[in-house]
Amino acid sequence: MAVTISPDTIKFLADLDKNNNREWFLANKKRYETAKKNYADFIDELIAKIAKFEPGVANFTAKDCMFRINRDVRFSANKSPYKNNFGAGISKGGKKMNTAGFYIHLQPNNSFVAGGLWMPEGDNLKKIRDAIDYDFEKFDKIVTSKEAKKLFGALSDEAKLKTAPKGYPKDHPAIEYLKHKSYVFYGQMDDKEVTSPGYADAVVAKLKAIKPLCDFLNEALEYKE
Repeated sequence: MAVTISPDTIKFLADLDKNNNREWFLANKKRYETAKKNYADFIDELIAKIAKFEPGVANFTAKDCMFRINRDVRFSANKSPYKNNFGAGISKGGKKMNTAGFYIHLQPNNSFVAGGLWMPEGDNLKKIRDAIDYDFEKFDKIVTSKEAKKLFGALSDEAKLKTAPKGYPKDHPAIEYLKHKSYVFYGQMDDKEVTSPGYADAVVAKLKAIKPLCDFLNEALEYKE
């Protein structure tokens, strides 16, 4: 039987958001463990589905892909000790997303599926921009495909530059893509969809649509002159 996200899991995260302190968390540890297991079981099932079109993730488990719920507050003004979400990064490079891959975010009223590569380091960003410069038509075809536009609209413009990056003319035909510092598709999903029996299939449909972008980005990262 397919694993579904329980409404109780969403409720736990909503309650944690309102009571984000160690005392409350410890008093509700069993609820956390139940919610975490529910999400982990879902991610394990999702990995098996993803492996059918991205074999590089076949040997991973939810434990390999899920992020800790504890926040690193050392350099943050927000001292809340816990995240108000569950998240998992699934890519052939592992959850640290050093390669392009997929991300599944579970949060009350703010769940989403994403994929691509978020804020790559300078050398990798240059490789991606060089690949777009070299084969602009191929990249444009991927990110403006009928399926991509239907599911995501367009690439996220988070942290996008306002001017041309160094080394590229302002009138470059791909200049709007070259201004990006992340190459990511986001697909929001509401709580009703997240807790429905069809959630896993809906996620997989979105990830399949993201895969051509991931393939392009990973080819760029792996290119050696």
